[in-house]
Amino acid sequence: MRGERKPDAELLGRMTHKLDHRGPDSAGYFVGPYVALGFRRLSIIDLESGDQPIYNEDGSVVLMCNGEIFNYLELKRTLIQKGHRFRTKSDVEVLLHLYE
Repeated sequence: MRGERKPDAELLGRMTHKLDHRGPDSAGYFVGPYVALGFRRLSIIDLESGDQPIYNEDGSVVLMCNGEIFNYLELKRTLIQKGHRFRTKSDVEVLLHLYE
């Protein structure tokens, strides 16, 4: 469309950096043709592999979530029984598979 600006990855990095105090453990970015998302992480669950964004198995769905899924272990067991595969131990990865 005329007049649309493409996402500015450099600006996104600067904006996300301003949130360091909210999530000092890591930063993640997603830049698509029409959207840019930045994330700061405070590691509580899955310290090793829970960085975001998180993608589903084929990369068609991307997730960034600032929150905690309290019943994620129960949800994860149900999803595994239905054939979903998990790549992390992160609580929020269940949201990807629930969406699918």
